[in-house]
Amino acid sequence: MNLEVAKSKIKPLDGEAMELAQKRLDSLTKPLGSLGVLEGLAKKLAGITGNPQPEIGKKTIIVMAGDHGVVEEGVSAFPQEVTPQMVYNFLNGGAGINVLAKHVGADVKVVDIGVAAPLEVSGLISRKIKMGTDNMTEGPAMSKDEAVAAIEAGIDVAEKEINEGVTILGTGEMGIGNTTPSSAITAVFGDISVEEVVGKGTGIDDDGLNQKINIIKKAIQINRPDPTDAIDVLAKVGGLEIAGLAGVILGAAANQIPVVIDGFISGAAALVASKIAPESVNYMIASHVSVEPGHKRVLELLGLKPVLFMDMRLGEGTGAALGINIVEAACKIINEMATFEGAGVSEAEDK
Repeated sequence: MNLEVAKSKIKPLDGEAMELAQKRLDSLTKPLGSLGVLEGLAKKLAGITGNPQPEIGKKTIIVMAGDHGVVEEGVSAFPQEVTPQMVYNFLNGGAGINVLAKHVGADVKVVDIGVAAPLEVSGLISRKIKMGTDNMTEGPAMSKDEAVAAIEAGIDVAEKEINEGVTILGTGEMGIGNTTPSSAITAVFGDISVEEVVGKGTGIDDDGLNQKINIIKKAIQINRPDPTDAIDVLAKVGGLEIAGLAGVILGAAANQIPVVIDGFISGAAALVASKIAPESVNYMIASHVSVEPGHKRVLELLGLKPVLFMDMRLGEGTGAALGINIVEAACKIINEMATFEGAGVSEAEDK
């Protein structure tokens, strides 16, 4: 599915299903609204799926991997060769996302969308657009055509999972240096100072943080990304895995499937998706708020409240895995709790 078709398929949430879900929630053996976020999630899932009693079945977390030319500027504490090394770790089941996905019963699908090394290994989904982005301090990170191709690769990966019966998707990523383009995207779309959105990523020191801030400012100054044109911003200061995840989100929304957003990089991808198709925000569930300062600003810009506060900043989809667990709990509440009438329990009297 190409980008324009995906955009055209994203519909408003099903208001009738949400109304019926609310009526059922209010009939359950509990005080009104007493399960808080769980009730809100159940109602939102009803609107997304069109089912007043939504259920979660097959679950998949899509991990997009890509490299960044801006790493040449020393914005990361880790060398770029860690990206392919971690891809192998994901495929061997040894990473944090593998452990947490297994814990919640989700599959992990790893996509090479722009790793700056040739990768040929069983289980890897190869959708490589190019060998990493270009250095955004010297010009655009990629062309607009490459950005659109990466988005459409993400749409295709999401659609394949959905066609195979997946009922909920989570977003994850791997790419040394990717908090740098995520910070740039957030600063541009939010009209926020770079200092407010930049964190230490994988562990740079104070001098490294100042350098990172200056590098991002330089990239924005040189490229002059247009905040009214999402593809322009993505191409000039974004990343291939960010583009791919934006596609995953749009693909999920186009197919009325909920998508659980991970941390800062996934949040930057969600921000891109929201600028391409504003209605897609209704299909997003924010799993947690990262320690990275920019992530809080991303969630504010999206108008999403995180389900969890865990002081996490690993990425990979780890927060999304835990978020999926909470979403599944919400579905079990609306489906498995007894109603006042069914249980023979007296309801509260009107006061």
